[in-house]
Amino acid sequence: MGDGEDYLFKVVIIGDSAVGKSNLMSRYVRNEFDANSKATIGVEFQTQSMEIDGKEVKAQIWDTAGQERFRALTSAYYRGAAGALVVYDISRRSTFESIERWLDELRNHTDTTVVRMLVGNKSDLANIRDVTVEEGKSLAESEGLFFLETSALDSTNVKTAFEIVIRDIYSNISRKNLSSDSYKAQVSLKGISLVSHGSDGSNTHQTANSLSCC
Repeated sequence: MGDGEDYLFKVVIIGDSAVGKSNLMSRYVRNEFDANSKATIGVEFQTQSMEIDGKEVKAQIWDTAGQERFRALTSAYYRGAAGALVVYDISRRSTFESIERWLDELRNHTDTTVVRMLVGNKSDLANIRDVTVEEGKSLAESEGLFFLETSALDSTNVKTAFEIVIRDIYSNISRKNLSSDSYKAQVSLKGISLVSHGSDGSNTHQTANSLSCC
């Protein structure tokens, strides 16, 4: 972390090719949309800062290529991720059917405490919708994910999706830090700890998984 930064989090965006991952990132970070954007080669990342509880929080947003031939390359970049947006295109059912595979890959390469958001992108294409809002909600609930439908084209819910993930990461980290401080205080005063903190909120991000929006 650089001067003035209190927290630095890594957030990855994953999903099939052409679901709009790059435009979600550019819309959030630069408020830009490129209708002619090309497929991401390998991995790119950009940063965005926000203030939470008077603390400066910087998020590194990593855009991972969806093409199969790049997956072996991008898998290394899951390392250290604290949050993930798992994206599908509401107008292409095949991208929704791939979500389980992306979730499996996420589980294989990240810590179990990673904050996960299921994103149904391209909500502006509702007239050719191929995946219902209810299907998205149902999958999110079954997997313990946050859920939102977004549009990188018209900005709908893009900022909200990223900020929900970043704020939940911050909440989890802050809670762990508070628990650690409490543990250290007990050790200092008593010489030993009588309280186990081994699972102090590892699944806290799932308590808000009912949050959804179309």
